[in-house]
Amino acid sequence: MNTVWRRFHALTLLLMLCCLNTALAQTPPELPAVELTPAEEAEVQKMVLPVLPDWVGDFEGMRERRLIRVLVPYSKTFFELDRGRQRGLSYELGKGLEAWLNKTQPYGKKSMQWRVMFIPTARNELMPKLLKGVGDIAAGGLTVTEARLKDVDFADPFAVNIPEILVTAPGSKPMEKLEDLSGQEITVRASSSYYEHLEALNAAFKEQGLAPIDLKAADENLESEDLLQMVNAGLLKATVVDRYIAKIWAPLYTDMQIHENMAVHENSEFAWAIRKDSPQLKNQLDAFVKTHKIGTTFGNSLRTKYVTNSSKRVLNATSEAEMKKFQEMVEIFNRHASTYGFDHLMLMAQGFQESQLDQKARSPRGAVGVMQLLPTTARDPTVAIGDIDKSADRNIEAGSKYMRLLADKYLNDPQLTQMNRTLMTFAAYNAGPGNLRKFRALAEKSNLDKNVWFGNVEQAAAQVVGRETVDYVGNIYKYYVAYKLVEEKTASTPAKATP
Repeated sequence: MNTVWRRFHALTLLLMLCCLNTALAQTPPELPAVELTPAEEAEVQKMVLPVLPDWVGDFEGMRERRLIRVLVPYSKTFFELDRGRQRGLSYELGKGLEAWLNKTQPYGKKSMQWRVMFIPTARNELMPKLLKGVGDIAAGGLTVTEARLKDVDFADPFAVNIPEILVTAPGSKPMEKLEDLSGQEITVRASSSYYEHLEALNAAFKEQGLAPIDLKAADENLESEDLLQMVNAGLLKATVVDRYIAKIWAPLYTDMQIHENMAVHENSEFAWAIRKDSPQLKNQLDAFVKTHKIGTTFGNSLRTKYVTNSSKRVLNATSEAEMKKFQEMVEIFNRHASTYGFDHLMLMAQGFQESQLDQKARSPRGAVGVMQLLPTTARDPTVAIGDIDKSADRNIEAGSKYMRLLADKYLNDPQLTQMNRTLMTFAAYNAGPGNLRKFRALAEKSNLDKNVWFGNVEQAAAQVVGRETVDYVGNIYKYYVAYKLVEEKTASTPAKATP
């Protein structure tokens, strides 16, 4: 247990930047109105992207519209937004397709050039939305599997012979053969090919009389890089990813152990999925892949950009005091979360994101304490709690009360689940309630669900203010998942008998 909490600190990417933004976002004594002003409405309207009707057809219909829609998972590896700037492996390949089509099938008029539109989509909704006609291609590092081939076709693969390899937490015991996975805990998304292949391995273990892998279904809101981050911090014991994904993130997550000799599946292929009965589109994509797959100049340039030259920014403190701080503050968070109607682990995760649960923390903008609250915010009559710079208890109470104020005023919507209300309250705490109104308005106008944060309102947030608030809420959620995991493990561990 100590190792888990000592390594919990390793999840603090972008912490200082998010804390600074939180201080800037606190706007007492007068909070903005619940409704957008006409000027704000106009600002949001400028950012609205066109929402196209669902359409099912082959390449001839796409040629008429000069448009191909690509469904992509919202992921730091494959596709992300930052104030309108798009990036990621799927984005690069999609733009490559756009350039290739304009070169091989030019129309003449600039206004009629081919366009590739990216539609961020929850990973477990990629195939359903492809079949429905929301998009024409499903991208995002999809592995060709027998199960998927029952519903969709695939273009020729961009990469072949990809092993799905084991990645374990720091200090894990050595693994030499697949049988060593018997009885081991591994966490992957249930919608992933990794889960499918691990289930097949479990069937083989059963025939051999071996204990099955303890297969845990990860939260579907977590991408492979999120699971790697949690494994790196020791919060998850192990996961499985494609080898190229492990290599992309290895320079950043330096503590995780990559077992290239432990492939749970060999010879995977990474390709774009398309609807069945789309022979024209498949022919075009196959021709594109020939000049853009791994091994070509274009494909190798992507591998160099995303695998060889990965960012090396990393925070990897392992303070012995982390467990002590957590134990000291659990009761305080529990008490105030109960008073103001929040999950105490959610608020603790926010406190960890804000200050690493450090009451001595001070920001350049004047925010103080565990919850990084401005004293002016705490003194306002709507909060009215003093000494937040001196007392962790009062600091946490003030932060909890301010969270309640934001939730009640701006998120008093019965259609919101408790989880989504809390996540959006975090966004308001960080970016300001005025921006939260813009996030939800833009999401609704963009045909996204204004009542769901992940994959919906977070996309609008990235468009309005950039990645900071998306990372802030995302980090808190990962901390929360980790806290829940530790809590569940603690609850399931029998207490030692008193001698």
